[in-house]
Amino acid sequence: MTLNRTIIPQTSLPQSLTLPEITTHNSPNGVTLYSMSPSVVEVVRLSLVFKAGSRHQNHPFTASAMFNLLSEGSENLSSAEIAEKLDFYGIYYDASCDRDSAIITITCLEKFLPQSLELLQECVVKPAFAQHEIDIYKTKRKQQLTIEREKPAYVAREKFGQVLFGENHAYGKCSQIADYDTLTRDHLVEFHRNFVTSDNCFAVASGKITAHTITQITDFLQTLPSAKIPVEIEFIQPQSAEPLVIKRDGAVQTSLRMGKLLFTKEHPDYVDMKVVAMILGGYFGSRLMQNIREERGYTYGIYSAIVSLEYSGYFAIASDVSTESLDDTIVQIRYELQELATEKIDTEELNEVKNMILGELMRIVDGPFGVADVVIENIQSNLPADHLDEFLQGVRSVTPERVSELVAKHLDPDTFTYVTVG
Repeated sequence: MTLNRTIIPQTSLPQSLTLPEITTHNSPNGVTLYSMSPSVVEVVRLSLVFKAGSRHQNHPFTASAMFNLLSEGSENLSSAEIAEKLDFYGIYYDASCDRDSAIITITCLEKFLPQSLELLQECVVKPAFAQHEIDIYKTKRKQQLTIEREKPAYVAREKFGQVLFGENHAYGKCSQIADYDTLTRDHLVEFHRNFVTSDNCFAVASGKITAHTITQITDFLQTLPSAKIPVEIEFIQPQSAEPLVIKRDGAVQTSLRMGKLLFTKEHPDYVDMKVVAMILGGYFGSRLMQNIREERGYTYGIYSAIVSLEYSGYFAIASDVSTESLDDTIVQIRYELQELATEKIDTEELNEVKNMILGELMRIVDGPFGVADVVIENIQSNLPADHLDEFLQGVRSVTPERVSELVAKHLDPDTFTYVTVG
């Protein structure tokens, strides 16, 4: 049979979405392990999630430095020996840290899981925090941060968080480069002792998961020390500041960040607002992209998004525009918001946006590791196991009238704050 390639093939999106069955296991020391039905791939991924982001630290840079230095030497292995073993067994190791939490992930062939867990124990349970490694890390990070803060886009992103939440808020603080000079080994050891514990951790395993795999992982989890979780630093209410303009002589481009505080994923308007953000600036054919890039040529790209944190969330628009067009860019952003609030979106455009969101959702859960990421996110956000299907149904149910209602309700540009650097 010869295919007629002039005819676009029919596509369809699922009417519902259910994650694979998630099994829960509890180690004797209190760590909950979530695992999924076995995959055909001969690979295992294990993620350890700690409620230990930067908002929990008492000294700037402690959280990120501690997690980044875990693999730089242990009681029994030097940093070079750890790197050699990671390479020899083909282990992917990653440690990431944000405002709320930190995640340590290893991915390895199923046959090398014992060696991988042994190495993970060296890094997570027995880190050395050797002073010479700390000194190297601090020097490198100071150099990197100095370079980054020469870039208007980086400064705009940092300052936008500060303006949005307040300079003394855990989500808005911008630490100084000099703060690395007063970061000590004692800070790292204390943070590790308090937060890298069985009481402050859950784990998610995906890939080739068998009963034997679970036993091996549970045995490893039992090596995590138990400690009373420190009292959380009081979460003060965010208080947005006035717009901030940072001038740089001779700049031909200006970085713009604007938006406002909103809510977490648990808010009833969250799913629908994801659709609104996509319409405005979430893809190449979005309203803002068509207006400010395609029609006016002010920028290479402009984007909007809903960002959710553990205790808060916000809407943001970001772009780098020619300095001479900055004022009109803000005018056009206000115009697009007003237009979407007062004029109903065309059904065809809305359906295109819905299909893009749902198509991206399909891509995310196409494989065991993507499903594992969704499970982690659901647990962190206190969302039910069927949240993914609720999200899908929520996206499908958004109407043109609902879009206008939400923009009028949440995205009045007079309530925005902004930062410009350039």
